[in-house]
Amino acid sequence: MASRRSARRAKTRKNIDRTGMIATVCMFVFLLIAVATDLVKGKIYNKTTYTGTIIALALSAAADWFENPVFAAHGLAQSLLGLLACGLIMLVCYVFFGEFGGDVKLIAMLGAFLGPERGLEALLWTFVLGAALGVILLIWRVGLGQLISRVLQQVRWSLQRTGWTGFSADEQKQLQREIYMAPSALVAVLIVRFSLVDRLVEASSWIAPQ
Repeated sequence: MASRRSARRAKTRKNIDRTGMIATVCMFVFLLIAVATDLVKGKIYNKTTYTGTIIALALSAAADWFENPVFAAHGLAQSLLGLLACGLIMLVCYVFFGEFGGDVKLIAMLGAFLGPERGLEALLWTFVLGAALGVILLIWRVGLGQLISRVLQQVRWSLQRTGWTGFSADEQKQLQREIYMAPSALVAVLIVRFSLVDRLVEASSWIAPQ
């Protein structure tokens, strides 16, 4: 009986997917540090993102050199592609939409850890979650009724061609964004890295009646 139980445990350990395990642990360490500093200080420090990016590239190179996927799920070429793809898109956002430099470097770091495909997927999830969080914070600070009333008022003035008056100084101060990119990125990476959407769809297919 004991031998059968130990054999079952050994089989379970054997079936555990260790692909990219070291890179995943390192990625979440740096991501959690970024979340903490983003929430407490409102900043994502270069020493966090630069160090994380270097380690991501080093682990990918180690996966190539030792031919062992436990270091990273992909090689150095894919890591560089993820870094460039995510970094360039965030750079465009930085230039044209006023994203913070720390956010750019954070997403670029995640691209280095995840590779181009998963990195871009995580980037899109980060934008979606960040936008949702922004709307929630906006409603919380301004009030849903006041926000809708002000928007409808602006639309009415625009349709009557009296000109778009814009928001007052006090309203603009209320509407200033306080979007924390790092927490959104953390949830996004959890969704992408562990295929949570696919797991949810699979679970719902089992629950749903045939």
